Amino acid sequence: MPAPLFDLSGKTALVLGGTSGIGHALSLGLAEAGADVIASSRRSVQVAETASQIRAFGRSTLESVSDVTDRSSLVALRDQILQTYGKLDILINCAGITRRAPTLTFAEEDWNLILATNLTGTLRACQVFAESMLTRGYGRILNIASLSTFVAFYEVAAYAASKAAVGSLTKSLAVEWSRNGVTVNAIAPGVFHTDLNANLLDSTPRGQEILMRTPIGRFGRTEELVGAAVYLASDAASFVTGEILVVDGGYLASGVNQ
Repeated sequence: MPAPLFDLSGKTALVLGGTSGIGHALSLGLAEAGADVIASSRRSVQVAETASQIRAFGRSTLESVSDVTDRSSLVALRDQILQTYGKLDILINCAGITRRAPTLTFAEEDWNLILATNLTGTLRACQVFAESMLTRGYGRILNIASLSTFVAFYEVAAYAASKAAVGSLTKSLAVEWSRNGVTVNAIAPGVFHTDLNANLLDSTPRGQEILMRTPIGRFGRTEELVGAAVYLASDAASFVTGEILVVDGGYLASGVNQ
């Protein structure tokens, strides 16, 4: 397939939650593929650091904080992007949180916070940023689902419920918006090694169980999600919508591995 199909030159991309973990890797990956990228999150220091890394690829960016639980911050960011670039081509929703606790005693306020961030935050961002895409007749929206969109993980019911709903929301938005030129897809990452989960993955029975169930025999590296994101954000995926692309080292395919 010709490489130009995957070229994002001239595209403007926004990655919410784009300054750490998976979001950070995707921000830099889109910039490397040619897009001007705005990596936004709640932390101004991380926003500035990521913006500097994006500029190192020769791309344009903005240094803007935002919070997916605050619609006004998203509206302000949208207006800034449209004023600066005149358009937004790509939206990636990476902002998310999780907490582990037994479901029987899981605090309702924690449940509500996780749903408000992971699910309602994704919907809110899609509502705010899709309007100009639909008006133009072009857009690529990528949501971040999870293995727990499909299977249960012990004592993370709130997170799993939110990510199962993100998968359903992705399909619903694809049905509503695709005929107007805006495709909506999701990436479901497997288990990826980050600074935040390194101890859990490397030093606990939970980490060992995940590793045993992953046929490729290791945890993912966040940069290994970039190819999937660039594909779904590019013209190579012009007829792909409502899909959840799993990047998991074979985890969901796994039955018995030994």
